[in-house]
Amino acid sequence: MAVHKSILDLIGNTPVVDVSKLSPNPDVKIYAKLENQNPAGSVKDRIAKSMVLQAEKQGLLKPGSTLIEPSSGNTGIALAMIASMRNYQLKIVLPQNVSIERKQLLEVWGAEIIPSPGELGSNGAVKLAQELAIQNPDWVFLYQYGNESNPQVHYETTGPEILDDVPDITHFVAGLGTSGTLMGVGRFLRERKKDIQILAVEPPSGEAVQGLRSLEDGFIPPVFENWKGLEVLNGKRIVRPQESIYYTRQLASECGIFSGISSGAALAGAIRVAEKVETGVIVFIVCDGGWKYLSTGAWSGDLDNVANSIESIIYF
Repeated sequence: MAVHKSILDLIGNTPVVDVSKLSPNPDVKIYAKLENQNPAGSVKDRIAKSMVLQAEKQGLLKPGSTLIEPSSGNTGIALAMIASMRNYQLKIVLPQNVSIERKQLLEVWGAEIIPSPGELGSNGAVKLAQELAIQNPDWVFLYQYGNESNPQVHYETTGPEILDDVPDITHFVAGLGTSGTLMGVGRFLRERKKDIQILAVEPPSGEAVQGLRSLEDGFIPPVFENWKGLEVLNGKRIVRPQESIYYTRQLASECGIFSGISSGAALAGAIRVAEKVETGVIVFIVCDGGWKYLSTGAWSGDLDNVANSIESIIYF
């Protein structure tokens, strides 16, 4: 086994696991791309590393620089890990209704948390971060929702990894957050397999849950527009909180994969696809691990009660 110079060298090259036992159609395979295996625990490790390295290359970041970024957890956690290693000060604008584990891990790596109103969700955090960046021009605002390094790193790494591991892929399913994963992976796969289906998973409009974003709520990430999201996507699947939690539990109990709730939503989207096609090979993203959500009680109790109790918590 190789010895790596830095924990950052372990970002990417995540494994793929066959979870076809959950498929409703024996002729449709379902595979999970385990992005929860990244060092800081999520798919956002990729974009945090890419954005920071690009900003350093451009001379925007120097030792002692202050970074500000809106996040509901995963990107902030990945940035906190990297900032602590590279001598940057990090301020994360964080909605007040995220799980406590996310706040704790940001604090472990020394990030300063600037709270934003929970009822405004991630959109409120974005707006406040934008205002603070204007008021403090010496702060570096990487802005994951509009940073080209976000989809580009998925185009250059995540997409090729998936195609190498699952060359017969017919459908790719992922949650729609910043849209970086869908745009980067989707464009890469479409350029090489013209008939592939790229599908987004969204919550119903107005429900700020599951780690997902509804484009109907009024904020369309610049990444989505710049990478021509409407051309990349073949469609979307609407997944409600109860489905997300149910399939999160199924991943754990049937496949041993302890994932976050948005991963259950992505699996629910994959299940929907499998129900409607005769044959196929579906890959979906397990974007983070379940340990960040233990305080929500998502793995215990009545499904309806749990869904109702955590509906106000956002899982980006």
